[in-house]
Amino acid sequence: MVADNFTSRTGQKIEEAGPGAQDLRSSRRFWRIKSFARNRSAAIAAAFLAIVILAAVFAPLISPHGPDEADNLARYAAIGTKGYILGTDQQGRDLLARLLYGGRVSLLVGVVPTVLAGAIGLGLGMIAGFLRGIVDQVIMRCLDIVFAFPMVLLAIAIAGAMRPGVLTEIIAITIILIPYFARLARTETQSIAPMPFVEAARAAGGSSGVIMARYILPNVFGPIVVYATTLMGLMIVVGSGLSFLGLGVQPPTADWGAMVAEGRVILRRAPHVTVLPGLVILAVSLAFNFLGDGIRDALDPRTIGR
Repeated sequence: MVADNFTSRTGQKIEEAGPGAQDLRSSRRFWRIKSFARNRSAAIAAAFLAIVILAAVFAPLISPHGPDEADNLARYAAIGTKGYILGTDQQGRDLLARLLYGGRVSLLVGVVPTVLAGAIGLGLGMIAGFLRGIVDQVIMRCLDIVFAFPMVLLAIAIAGAMRPGVLTEIIAITIILIPYFARLARTETQSIAPMPFVEAARAAGGSSGVIMARYILPNVFGPIVVYATTLMGLMIVVGSGLSFLGLGVQPPTADWGAMVAEGRVILRRAPHVTVLPGLVILAVSLAFNFLGDGIRDALDPRTIGR
């Protein structure tokens, strides 16, 4: 009886809570979507990122040339040249094609490590924050070792110790991000654990695993998603930096960071070779930041119904 009353009050079991709880949840979901849509910056950023992702996915259908297809007669072609809308590089390769195909690698390096690190850090942070004691000390002290090093320098050190490539970038970025997610998850868990509905779950006989999965996770997941969305833009910059230094994607594979590195030697003769991928990196990273801000505002309960 205690467990039934508890789940009814917290809304965890919609069937027992009745249609009123379903209406309340649907109303909150509606207001969150509406709040996000009313944020012009976030909505524009989401539309822009959707276009970028679709362009990268369907690059073979959109691109008029292959990313490694060279035309020696069209080297250093300027923007607007017939057949090469965004011009070509020093090898006569179409920059539009390389930007489209490069987006596949750059987005992969920005999104995949962030998701992996978010999942791992979320688990470690929840365990540390909920169980506390020696478990908390062991987990957080191990992660503090990673915190002792600057993020970018540690990524360079890890990537430098491995064979250059996309997998190396993913591993390096995942390792440096785990402590940040874990600390956020631990802080959120510690603030939620003393709440009455968690104590009620304990009194009802719920195990630690069940309580964390059913009552802690839904409350911690929102801040983690917002933080991850913001970090994706930053990690695209970090991944591009690793490729720029020669520690990530290797030529001739198209990658925005590698394109900037290749174009810097002809910056005066053909500045668009470096400027275009640099602007794309800037635009995509800013779009992820605006998207994260929009998701944060939409998940904020204080904005519901405004």
